[in-house]
Amino acid sequence: MSRDTTDDIDRRTLLKLTGGVGLAGLAGCVNTTDDSDGGDGGDGDSDGGDGDGGDGNGGDGSGGDTDTPTETPSGDGGNGGSYEIGMVDSLTGSLSAFGERNQRGAELALETVNEVGIDGRELDIIVEDSESESQGGVSAAQKLVNQDGVPFLIGSVGSGVSLAIYESVIQDTDVVQLSQNSTGLGLTDFPGLLRMSPTGRTQSVALADIIADDGHDSVAVTYVNNNYGQSLADAFVEAWDGDVAYNQAHDQDQQSYSGVVSEMNSSDADAWLFVTYQAEFATMVNEIFSSGYDAPLYGADSVSGDDVLENTPEGSMEGMKIVVPSAPVEEDNYQDFAARFEEAYDESPTSWSAYAYDCVITAALSIQAADEFTGAALQETVREVTRPEGEKAETFEAASAILEDGGVDDLDYQGVSGPIDFDENGDPVGFLQIQTVQDHDYVGTGFIES
Repeated sequence: MSRDTTDDIDRRTLLKLTGGVGLAGLAGCVNTTDDSDGGDGGDGDSDGGDGDGGDGNGGDGSGGDTDTPTETPSGDGGNGGSYEIGMVDSLTGSLSAFGERNQRGAELALETVNEVGIDGRELDIIVEDSESESQGGVSAAQKLVNQDGVPFLIGSVGSGVSLAIYESVIQDTDVVQLSQNSTGLGLTDFPGLLRMSPTGRTQSVALADIIADDGHDSVAVTYVNNNYGQSLADAFVEAWDGDVAYNQAHDQDQQSYSGVVSEMNSSDADAWLFVTYQAEFATMVNEIFSSGYDAPLYGADSVSGDDVLENTPEGSMEGMKIVVPSAPVEEDNYQDFAARFEEAYDESPTSWSAYAYDCVITAALSIQAADEFTGAALQETVREVTRPEGEKAETFEAASAILEDGGVDDLDYQGVSGPIDFDENGDPVGFLQIQTVQDHDYVGTGFIES
């Protein structure tokens, strides 16, 4: 994962000032309702992202400055003829930088959809804040499903949050859940929970291959003490043929990790691997640097981001290799998406923005292909609109035309994040990029297709 800083004006404040239209002045509505005057959604397990989903008891989900609750949507789409879906995102909390990128990707997708329309109607998205925690995500999803009655839910950032939402709110209903940013291995065990980002198992296998190819025989591994960290570390150990000299979990939000880095150094491992979050990793890097330890560093996607660069000394990570989910950046549809993103936001998109974009486009195509606007009908179409048996379409406009002329069996939407092609477990085809830290910046140095 990568992380960027917040713009000069807080995005949620800007949404209020513009009536919820969003940064790009879209035809549709990205309606955030994170300013809660009701339930606070609890503090969850503070998993901070792709972590353990906890027990998922998320309160009544009644908070937020919301629209008047609606009945379960029917074929008319509700809300004056628009089709209304939900999105749980990290608008606040430890993963809010990812949430900001998600919102920008979703806004571009919404603009794209509403320029064409879905059978003459627009698409609206009600966005609720997970606060980057499982309990907050469950409360947000309960509000969207039980009060707003959305049949399609995009969410969320973090595997633990997504799993908690699925187990506590979505499971045993007809509502479709499609996660934009969850890589934890555990999601594969829940075929009803779809995700746009590839499973982290692909990262673990790639890291094992890269470290071995770099000539190292032993490795020291530390991972954040939750489902995300444990699952990726276990998958790495399973794929690694060499010696594991150190393999220990660490807790989040600690002031110091000097004990961890000291033990890694004492292990005499050839290479050090980190599966943790940006704040924790930045603390470790500073302690590694100040202690004079010198070892080749490797990391999962969650250690990559601007926060790490801004809070560590230059030269402290030189040569480090990180494997991150990636879009097929050389494809025309991605380049068009990237150009529009840069024009709108004056920065390049990340793969996380591309995943959010494709979630919205896939939802829109599923709605157009379905016989009615219900969860049961969307369950029948959400996997089909990206099947490789159909005619390939790289834009919503082209895909919509195929649906209008033929039907769902004729369509294979090619996302800006890749071909998608959900398998029987709800996992997509994935692309990975190898990043190498050079001159205190991340430089892409290779691609891997899972």
